[in-house]
Amino acid sequence: MKAYVYGPDGARISDVAQPKPKGTQVLVKVRACGLNRADTGMRRGHAHGAAGGVGTVLGMEWAGEVAELGPDAKGVKIGDRIMGSGGAAFAEYTLADHGRLFHAPSNMNFEEAATLPVALATMHNAVVTIGGVQAGQSVLIQGASSGVGLMAMQIARLKGAKLVIGSSTDATRRGRLKDYGADLAVDSSDPKWVDEVLTATNGEGVDLIIDQVSGKVANQNLAATKVKGRIVNVGRLGGTHADFNFDLHAARRIDYVGVTFRTRTIEEVREIFEEVRKDIWGAVESRKLQLPIDKVFSFDDIDRAFEHMEANRHLGKIVVTV
Repeated sequence: MKAYVYGPDGARISDVAQPKPKGTQVLVKVRACGLNRADTGMRRGHAHGAAGGVGTVLGMEWAGEVAELGPDAKGVKIGDRIMGSGGAAFAEYTLADHGRLFHAPSNMNFEEAATLPVALATMHNAVVTIGGVQAGQSVLIQGASSGVGLMAMQIARLKGAKLVIGSSTDATRRGRLKDYGADLAVDSSDPKWVDEVLTATNGEGVDLIIDQVSGKVANQNLAATKVKGRIVNVGRLGGTHADFNFDLHAARRIDYVGVTFRTRTIEEVREIFEEVRKDIWGAVESRKLQLPIDKVFSFDDIDRAFEHMEANRHLGKIVVTV
C-alpha cells in the first residue's frame, strides 16, 4: 500500500506492507487525513513522544471505513464510517484502537470528519475535564486560530462561558475569530494584550487560559489570569523554555497544569474519547461544533499540503484525501 514515510532522505510516498489488526485494533481504509502541527516536526525527523524517526509512517488523524477487525475489537463493524486519531494515518490503511475512534455522523463527508478527532479529544479534555470551565466564566485561548484553538473556543461557548477571548498574531485570522465564538481577539505579540484582557474582565483576569503557545507568553499569562484561576498548558509553539515568574504564580494562586497525549496510556485515551461521546457528541452531530477546511490536497500532493501549513497563512484545517 501507499504511505507517507519518513526515511533517511526525508519524507516521501513509499510502498509498505498493509498492517494486520490484532487484539482491540481496527483496520481502517483511510479516505481523508487532517494535518496537525506535530506532523510537521515528525516530517523533519523529530520524535513525537515515542513515535518518529526513520521508517515511521507519518500522520495522526484520519477518517475512513472499517476494513477488518481484530479479535477483541468491539463497538464497530466492517463497513462503518469512522474517524479517529493515532499513528500512521498518512496511508491507504491504518490501525486504530477500538476506543480511540468515533462513528462519523451521517451528515459529514470524510474530509469534514477528518478535521475533528484531535481537536475534539484535545480540547474537551483541556477545557472541560482539566480546565473545569463553568457557565459564566471567562476563558482565553492562546493560539486560537489553529484548528484545535477554534474548537476550544466553540467548546467554551457551548459550556456557557460568558467571555471567550482568542489570540492570534495574524491580523486577518484575528479578524475571523468572532465567527468561532470569540468575544474579543487579541494579538499575543503585542505586550498590550494583557491590558486588553484585564480591561475586558474588570481588572480581575480570566478564570481559565488554554495555552498552546507557552514560552514567551508564560509570564503574561500569569498576569492575565485571575487569583485562583487556572492555566492548562497544551502546547509550546512559543518555545520549550522561558523565564517564569514563580512569585507571581504563587501570589495569584494559579493552578498550572500540563497535558499531552504523548505520555497517556491507551486506557486514558479511551476515557477521553468516551467523555467526548457522553458530553458533547450531540453538538458534533448537529454541526454546532465543526471546523473550517482551509484547503484539500490529494495524497500525491501531500508535500504541497505541508508547504501550505508551514507557510502559516491558513485558518482551520488542511486535509489530504487518500
